[in-house]
Amino acid sequence: MNAGFTPERVPLRSRIFAGPFHRLLDRIDAGLEAGGINATLPDGTRRLLGGRADGPVPIVHLRRWRALVRLALRGSVGWYEGWAAGDWSSPDPVPLFDLFMRNRVALGSAARAEGPVRRALRRWHRRRANSPANARRNIAAHYDLGNDFYRLWLDPTKTYSSAMFEAPGEPLERAQRRKLQAILDRTATAPGDRILEIGCGWGSFAELASGQGRVVHALTLSTEQKAHVDARALPGVTVALTDYRDVAGSYDAVASIEMVEAVGQEYWPAYLDTIARVLKPGGRAAIQYISIADDVFPAYADSVDFIQRYVFPGGMLLSDSRFRALAEARGLRWTDHRAFGLDYAETLRRWREAFDAAELPPRCDERFRRLWRYYLHYCEGGFRGGGIDVAQVTLVR
Repeated sequence: MNAGFTPERVPLRSRIFAGPFHRLLDRIDAGLEAGGINATLPDGTRRLLGGRADGPVPIVHLRRWRALVRLALRGSVGWYEGWAAGDWSSPDPVPLFDLFMRNRVALGSAARAEGPVRRALRRWHRRRANSPANARRNIAAHYDLGNDFYRLWLDPTKTYSSAMFEAPGEPLERAQRRKLQAILDRTATAPGDRILEIGCGWGSFAELASGQGRVVHALTLSTEQKAHVDARALPGVTVALTDYRDVAGSYDAVASIEMVEAVGQEYWPAYLDTIARVLKPGGRAAIQYISIADDVFPAYADSVDFIQRYVFPGGMLLSDSRFRALAEARGLRWTDHRAFGLDYAETLRRWREAFDAAELPPRCDERFRRLWRYYLHYCEGGFRGGGIDVAQVTLVR
């Protein structure tokens, strides 16, 4: 037994009331078709869950049964809250989130909130929907944490989206520039052409495109990002604090890199309407987006996960099939789709290493740091497990 988990040091009540929790663990065990969990339990026992086929086998120390109660009632939201409260720990959570994702179908609702709790979370999430009135507040909650904060752990391009790697060990900055060039190439524009960028981040795409002669009108709802791009005074680049629904004019192309996840399913039609409206005939929109597998999308869309509750209010991953159908219904031809999810897992690993090494501003307390480390672990595991993906696609009007 590990120190701290010997039977004589385990509270008697943890052993007396262990039965119902082992039955919940039986349910999780049955849903692990690949990989497993080496679990040390509050009653002092060890148990291997799953282990019937190849896959990750993370170590989990379950210190209080309450962690399982939280998981059963609040899904991934409760699982995070249990981790924050010290109810469970793991020396490396990434394989655990990988395991949950690759077994997503067989696990079913084991990691999703149910009943009244699910309904309460949905009501909270609906109040944060990305309506014109809410969108700026939701963006500020994540992107206005401070340019000094993001500068500490992003690469020198300050690009907060997945890179495209060509070889193991390649510098992140080089892989990010490759991704940005791939987006520009998809627009099929020439020097002098006008590109609308929906969601400009800290200006890395605008810098690359303007450096190759394009004229870029960049949109953001983050006051911090706008201030940063303005201060760079990039030639041929204008930046506006404007909602995508309010943009006017006509453009040769549109670029949008991992912005649509901040739109929400209710507003996908409005986002695509804007692209169809502003593109000149024959114009191209180069989109990079994060999706969740269609086999779990209905359950995901009907629930609220950890990221929506604690990191990206109003956010939602895409369904490839649903988003594509909406695009094609608006006369936007879907072409040249390329997925590269494992590149995002590597990008997140690099960010996490830089984040851990950074001396964060004093306002970023220990609770904040732990939340963000958990978030980076959670996302990396999701991409490694295959249920979450990142892709580029070109929409041609």
